Amino acid sequence: MKTSEIKELTVKELEERIENEQSFLTKMKLNHAISPLDNPMKIKDSRRNIARLKTELKSRQLIENKDQ
Repeated sequence: MKTSEIKELTVKELEERIENEQSFLTKMKLNHAISPLDNPMKIKDSRRNIARLKTELKSRQLIENKDQ
């Protein structure tokens, strides 16, 4: 997911994407522990996507709090 795509999302959509991505990451880690994934780099990509989503969410919260 690109940064430009993330910036277009609403706060609610960001929160939903974070939850979905975290559950997907958990499932991938469990599956990888049992039998190796074809592409283990997906775990790394998923972690980075979660970080990008959380960063954008936090920056929006800080902007909102600063305006008040």
